[in-house]
Amino acid sequence: MDRFLIAGLGNIGDEYLETRHNIGFKIVDAFALKHKGSFDNNRRYGAVAEVSLKGKHIILLKPSTFMNLSGKAVRYWQTENKIPLHHVLVVLDDLALPFGTLRLKSNGSDGGHNGLKSIQEILNTANYPRLRFGIENNFPKGGQSNYVLGEWTKEENAKLPEYITTAVETIEAFCLMGIERTMNTFNKRK
Repeated sequence: MDRFLIAGLGNIGDEYLETRHNIGFKIVDAFALKHKGSFDNNRRYGAVAEVSLKGKHIILLKPSTFMNLSGKAVRYWQTENKIPLHHVLVVLDDLALPFGTLRLKSNGSDGGHNGLKSIQEILNTANYPRLRFGIENNFPKGGQSNYVLGEWTKEENAKLPEYITTAVETIEAFCLMGIERTMNTFNKRK
């Protein structure tokens, strides 16, 4: 059975629950809900849910290491389950993309994202898939931290469910069709 690790990045704690930086958590939560999985919050380095999708075994991970140390959790679960790197998908927020835009890539730089920076340092490679969710960059100079750790606006909250649904469909396609076909299908959409 093919195994996949889907790591949604975010920060633990109620104060971060509805922040832009936690979109990775929100997306894997939605994936688990759709596929009748439930998270065990007492697993090593994070909350973990396991689901099946058409013969694929999917491990969903919400690291408990905080964003800056996400690499520890990703490496542990990837190694523990002998998952090849091309079956590891990291889901995260991206300031460089318009709100709700999704971009699936097979590799790339960390783009200044502390979660990706940690993963690349610990895995010693940038060659792993990532799904970036656009959160825009509507903040004044020096306000990046407050912005990413800020909560969604009312307007954004109204559109989030639709965009999260598309993100879940993108992850399903990644597991079922592979990254190339999924990029061709979903990277064109908003």
